[in-house]
Order: sequence, then C-alpha cells, then structure tokens
Amino acid sequence: MIDGEALALTARLAFVTCLILITLAIPLAAWLAYSRRRWTVAVEAVVALPLVLPPSVLGYYLLVAMGARSPIGRWWESVTGEPLAFTFTGLVIASVLYSLPFAVQPLMAAFSGIDRRLLEASFILGRGWVSTVSRVVLPLSRVGLVTAIVLTFAHTVGEFGVVLMVGGNIPGETRTASIAVYDAVQSFDDRTAAVMSLILLAFSAIVLVATYALRKSPLTVWPRS
Repeated sequence: MIDGEALALTARLAFVTCLILITLAIPLAAWLAYSRRRWTVAVEAVVALPLVLPPSVLGYYLLVAMGARSPIGRWWESVTGEPLAFTFTGLVIASVLYSLPFAVQPLMAAFSGIDRRLLEASFILGRGWVSTVSRVVLPLSRVGLVTAIVLTFAHTVGEFGVVLMVGGNIPGETRTASIAVYDAVQSFDDRTAAVMSLILLAFSAIVLVATYALRKSPLTVWPRS
C-alpha cells in the first residue's frame, strides 16, 4: 500500500526547504562567485561540507545543537513552548543545512560564467548589487537557478540519515517517505516497500533526466575555462 501521509510530509518538507534554500543561496552564491577575498574559500568549503560528511554525523551534531539541553534548544522552547528536535521545524533546519551545497553550487557555476563586463556596465549605470543580481545576473542564470531548485527538491525528498537522526520516526510529524520504506522493510511488508520504492525511483529518474537535459540546453551558462 502507499503511505500517503509520508509522501505528503515529504513533499511539504521538500517545498519548504527549497523555498528557504533558494532565498538564502542566491545572495550567498553571488558573494562566493564574485568576492575577491581569500577567506571565501573557507566559506565555500563549509558550504560543501555536507557533500562529504556522513549524514549520520551531521545529524548527530544537529541533534545535539537542537536538543533540550543545548542553548539553541532551550531558547527555542522558551519562545515557542515546543521542542526543536523531533519536530517538523527541526527537519526543515536539518534539510536546509544538508541540501545547502545542492542549491549554492549550481548557482555559483552559472554566476561565474557571466561576462563581468555586463556587471561593470550595470554598476556604471548606477545599479547596486541587489539590482544587478536581480536584473542582470539572475535572468542570465535561469538554467542554473532551475537546476538548483530541482536538485534541492530532489535531494530533500531522498534524505534518510539526517531526517532520521533529527526527526526520528513520528507519523504525520517527521516520518518521511524514505523512512516509511525503511519501516516497511523492517516489518517485512514487502508490498509497501516495493510500491514506495518504485515511486521514489520514478521520481529520481525524472529529476535526473530533467537535470541532464538542462545541462545540455544551449541556454545554460557555464564557467569559462
């Protein structure tokens, strides 16, 4: 059978995470792409850290940071009256951090490929950074932007280790589709595991086809060698 509740929660988590990440990733990617400061390399490494860090390790540190005994956890509970760990809000925070490089890196690649003379022309005309990014950089990087959105959404849908560590397995609250597959296997419910896995497999295949099609699009902007 299909766990519709888990699928709906997964879609909601992916949508919220994607919306937050794109909002944060655009200015961050622009700064990393155009800043000449040497220490931007360190920031870029931190952004890319989730790509190489085991999900369980990242999930552990996030769980410690969000726990009731941590300053962040105590502050959040004092403000909202609810804990941060093992909640949907905690899942969103964990997903934003875990999927950050999938939003930033495609945008950085697209931003870096734009002719700097266009940026200089915008500055000469009196445009500031915000106006230049919104009126010049983003229109020329639309394929990179779409790629970042697609990859971020897909990566959030497929998360397992981080969401399990931070959110646990609470039906209707933190139980995502990937966790539902794991539960079905653990309980020897092969039918549910097969159906849910097939849904996620089909979604992943569609995302990959769409991403590769975008990369081969003549409108894609890539960095110059």
